[in-house]
Amino acid sequence: MRTPVIAGNWKLFKNLSETRELLQELAPRVAGVSGVEIIVAPVFTALTTAVQAAMGTTIRVAAQDCFWEEEGAFTGEVAPGLLKDAGCSHVIIGHSERRQYFGETDATVNRKIKAACAAGLTVLFCVGETLAEREAGTTFTVIETQLRTGLAGVTAADLQRLIIAYEPVWAIGTGKTASNEQAQEVHARIRTLLVSLYDQAAADALRILYGGSVKPENIRGLMGQQDIDGALVGGASLKADSFAAIVRFQETE
Repeated sequence: MRTPVIAGNWKLFKNLSETRELLQELAPRVAGVSGVEIIVAPVFTALTTAVQAAMGTTIRVAAQDCFWEEEGAFTGEVAPGLLKDAGCSHVIIGHSERRQYFGETDATVNRKIKAACAAGLTVLFCVGETLAEREAGTTFTVIETQLRTGLAGVTAADLQRLIIAYEPVWAIGTGKTASNEQAQEVHARIRTLLVSLYDQAAADALRILYGGSVKPENIRGLMGQQDIDGALVGGASLKADSFAAIVRFQETE
């Protein structure tokens, strides 16, 4: 059985006091939840605040990005080891917004994944197609390229530090959500590709999350699919009640 993961990507929201307040509201709402890994990803400046606020809870803290070198003349970058030192256990790599706005490529994603794994972080590796790519019928080709390049040189041992997040770009922040069947189809294809890249056991063990306008209203249907192992949540993770409802998906009707 793969343990479900519910991760909240806070993007460019929440200052220090707001970060502390949100975690103080969230913690009692998810206390006692078992069998679900809970992760939040605040902005860089709030990481230490989040780690301190989450102390004594089951909530883990992720960064939203990292660099592929540990030190050097790289103004503005943050190394995986520094994230680990700040108390992070996870890091998001390859998010569509990093690809769209900041020139992230499959090759740079690959370098970051390997550096993050080497630093002892667990990676949430994002893949997904744009609306134009889906309408052109190239969804599987795009995702296969992202996976093959992103995982180049990533060993089976490293894979144990990896979670894949499938996020159809056309469903992020738009209110649109892939149907349960659309999401499952892509998740199943990802798992099949992992069998060819690694082996059946590795593919069966790896968690694949869905990201794309996840809400309390649609989480249960998504989680009912065979190959969907959790969610990477955007806007709904910015409020304690909605994020807690997603974390508690097993209790909702």
